[in-house]
Amino acid sequence: MPEPVLISACLLGANTRYDGTNNLNTELLRRLSGRCLVPVCPEQLAGLPTPRPPSCFSGGGGEAVLNGRARIINAAGRDVTEQFVRGAHEVLLIAQALGAKEAYFKSRSPACGKGQIYIGDTLCEGNGVCTALLLQNGVRVHCVD
Repeated sequence: MPEPVLISACLLGANTRYDGTNNLNTELLRRLSGRCLVPVCPEQLAGLPTPRPPSCFSGGGGEAVLNGRARIINAAGRDVTEQFVRGAHEVLLIAQALGAKEAYFKSRSPACGKGQIYIGDTLCEGNGVCTALLLQNGVRVHCVD
């Protein structure tokens, strides 16, 4: 059996995005054909509903959230930091249980983004909470639109 690869469920066509839609990426699915794809959505794994208000960072990115120096606030003004951290840990548990060493995640997401995230309304350098945790634990993360 091929090594399992984590993938954002929205990239597979599951309606898991905050607005109840998906980001189906048929080109990515062609590239990963024959691999054992494991769909994950950190926000849903943490118990957040779909649809849900969009969320963004306040005070720093994913690493800062994991270290308690930043928060994630949704558009309704609710602090959802605890849920994002819980979801990241759930995805890490799945990766460890399956021996997954690689993930393909949705870019710019506060959970899954790598390299670019929104802090407030500004696109900044940084990683999502789940991506930060996986990288700290040796999982390679690739992000796609």
